Amino acid sequence: MSLRKEKAARLKVQVLDHTIKLIGKKSFDDLYVDDICAKVKISKVTLFKYFPTKEDILLYYFRVWCLGRCADLTNKPKEGLQGIYFLFDKLSDECDEHPGLMLSLIGYLSDLRRPPKPFPVKPEEKKLLFPEQDSISGIEIMSLDQMIEKFVLEGIFRKEITKTTSTRDITNLLTSIFIGGIVTAHVNQQSPLKIFFRRNIDLVLKGLQ
Repeated sequence: MSLRKEKAARLKVQVLDHTIKLIGKKSFDDLYVDDICAKVKISKVTLFKYFPTKEDILLYYFRVWCLGRCADLTNKPKEGLQGIYFLFDKLSDECDEHPGLMLSLIGYLSDLRRPPKPFPVKPEEKKLLFPEQDSISGIEIMSLDQMIEKFVLEGIFRKEITKTTSTRDITNLLTSIFIGGIVTAHVNQQSPLKIFFRRNIDLVLKGLQ
């Protein structure tokens, strides 16, 4: 790893770490760029060099979340319905720990003026984010949609899903529950989240069997 690449990787990871610490359970909108820069000890010019907008930190955060799930699945592979339940359990954990980030991410993705695109995570950043995972550099990051579709295909192959409908339709349905569940849980103040998400998935999967 070159010194320049290592420095850039450390800066991006520090921005993410301090953003998560600063926001706590607050909304991302309540967090100011000046606060992040003060914690990381960089100028706004430097921050915007790596994150052109403040909201890009949200995209980076979720990309790292997806990387974490891919690392989990590398260590302990799951297939079919087991994988779907795994993703929703991890979602409930993340919503409990960082509700402001997850809700703000949904708001960002729903803004028509901002076409969503995956934020890149470089190999140097992967090593800093998951130092305990020896194979992390070689792990390909799958998007949420890709992970769900993979599990749906496996569920069909294993005859856990027997309803005659397209894989894409099922994937879209589960993704909608994933995203919509975050908002519904917040609006209705659902708790505990893990049981709430499990109940939703149970109902949907029952209709697909």
